[in-house]
Parts: sequence; C-alpha cells; structure tokens
Amino acid sequence: MRQTIAGVTVTVAVIATAAATHAQPFDEDAAGRFADLALACVHQEYPNKIAHVLTDAGDAKPPRLLTPVFYGCYDWHSSVHGHWLLARLARRYPEAAFAAAARAALDRSLTPTNVAAEVTYLEGEGRATFERPYGLAWLLQLDAELREWTDDDTDADAARLRATLEPLAAVSADRIAAWLPNLTYPIRSGEHSQTAFAFGLVLDWARVAGDDRLGRLLERRVQVYYSGDTTCPLAYEPSGQDFLSPCLAEADLMRRVMTPARYAEWLGDFLPSIPTNQAMGSAWLPPAIVTDRSDGKLAHLDGLNLSRAWMLEGMAAGLPESDTRRPALLLAAAQHAAAGLVAVTGEHYEGGHWLGSFATYLVTRRGTS
Repeated sequence: MRQTIAGVTVTVAVIATAAATHAQPFDEDAAGRFADLALACVHQEYPNKIAHVLTDAGDAKPPRLLTPVFYGCYDWHSSVHGHWLLARLARRYPEAAFAAAARAALDRSLTPTNVAAEVTYLEGEGRATFERPYGLAWLLQLDAELREWTDDDTDADAARLRATLEPLAAVSADRIAAWLPNLTYPIRSGEHSQTAFAFGLVLDWARVAGDDRLGRLLERRVQVYYSGDTTCPLAYEPSGQDFLSPCLAEADLMRRVMTPARYAEWLGDFLPSIPTNQAMGSAWLPPAIVTDRSDGKLAHLDGLNLSRAWMLEGMAAGLPESDTRRPALLLAAAQHAAAGLVAVTGEHYEGGHWLGSFATYLVTRRGTS
C-alpha cells in the first residue's frame, strides 16, 4: 500500500520503519539539533508578535522590557516552550555538548528581577486573559520540568531556577483556577484557545506539583465539559491552520481522568471510527499536507502532525493493553511522527521558532512519561 505524506509518497513498510525508529531512544545528536533551534531564538527579540493591551502611552515598550524573560522566539508562548525544551533536554542529556549553552540560556532568562517583571506584567490592568490558556499551560509545564529535574537529580541549578520561576507559576495556576468556574463551555478550536490540550498540560503539572486544589477542580470541570461527548466529527479535521486536533486532544485529555476500562468505553462512543485492524491505521487518519512552510499559518499543520502523533500515542497508552484499537492508533501515530519530524529543520523561522518544542514533546514522550 502506498500513502502520500506531506507531498511524499511512502509505503506502509516505510511507515513501519518510522514507527520502529521512533520507538528507539532519542539520541544526543537529534536532541542537539532541537536544542539549537531554541538557543537560536529564546533571546532573539525580533521579529516579534505581541498580544499586548496598552492602557496608556507608557505601555508602548519593546518586548524585552515588557516581558524580560519570554520576549524571544516571535511570541510569548513560543518563548515559554522554547525554555521548556532547553530545560527538558539539558535535564535528559546533562553531558551533551549543548547542555552548557542550554543552562546558560536558562540562567540568563530566569533571574529574580526578570521573573518579578513578568509577574507585574501578567497582573497588569487589562491582562486577565493574557496567554490563557495555552501560554499559561506551557509556563506550568516549564515549572513541572524544573521540579522534576530538581527532584530526580537534586540539581542545584535546577532547584534555583525552579525557585526563581515559582512566583510566576503561582500566578499562572491561580489564573487558571479562577477561570475554570466561570468557563461554561470548553473551547474546541485547533489553535491556541483550545482548552483540551491546555488542560492536559495543566493537569500533568498539578500532579507533579502536588497542587490538589487545582487538580481536583480541573478533573471535575473536565468531566463536565467532555464526559458526555459522542461521535466527534474527526472527518471535519483539519482546518487550514490547525496545530492541534480538537478531537484527538480531547481524547488524549480524557485518558488522564478515567480508568482504562472506562476510557475504552468512552472512546468507543467518542471516536467510533477507530479501526480494530492495524493495517487500516494508515488510511484512517492521514497526516496533514503542508504546502508552504514559509507561511506561518500554513506551517501550523506541521505542528498538527507532531501533536496528533503524541495524542494518538497517549490514547493508546490510556487503553487496556488488550484493546484491539491500539495497533491502529500506534501505526497512525508513527505515520504522523514521520511526517512531522522531517519538517523540524529551522529552514523557515515561521516554523523554526516553535516546532522544536513540539518535536521534543513527542520524541521524549512527555505526555505519557
């Protein structure tokens, strides 16, 4: 069988090879390539797209003065997950050639003065919705990474960085907690406003941080928002500039709050089209086709392939091992990983400033590890 992935015709055998490759440990050279993408942009101020509410003329300032930690990588949230990438890879590869540069970049950004300015900015007038939920969720993931780095390795630098970031993480968590009771409906977009993906990141953080208050609140709200959903219209996806799948992100979220048996039942109602035949996995959900990677919005689809891959893996992980849908889910995940990872080159800044983070999340299995 032959299949077209992002304009390239491949065979099922190639997809299977990609699956086998993806199953191997992520090596230091590949980690270095992804780290280089973040190192190149976390302190690159321009070009810059700011989501900035001006209350008076005094608010007209350059990004590095408005948000002195997260002013690079084109926008605030990309800078946040660029820093997360550096923390994750430096933690996993402490002896790698890039590790010292990654630590130095984190040290340069995460100073008490800079973080205090970020807190002041976040709490400023007219900024109640700033980077909610996507950027705040990634900020909490950065905090989770530093916490785990500190706990696992008793790394003094990681402990200092985590303590420095803590005031901003606390404000971010409080903002999510204050929002949830007022959010009547979930947000089902394929871009930054989507709640399902963000809630998965926040819930993972709450469990690492031991924030039972936010964790329990989020679990209750997730059940209200999503537990009764059925027959998600996966055939309508993707929209032309999605980087998140509304259906798969919800499915990946729900496995975090259900037992495998309950999740298997729920998933059958939610996505009844998932094949029970492994060979159908490659045809069931083909990867998105990207026609112009110099177009920032069209390049979102490369991110969609990467995020779909980790969401499909998460769905499989949430099912009982004997579930007959798992092989098809994993084959589709490998197909999307193959399509997405080849695009993480940095050739175009439109993708280079953020795709490395998505690739790192995928290959290090952050969502399931």
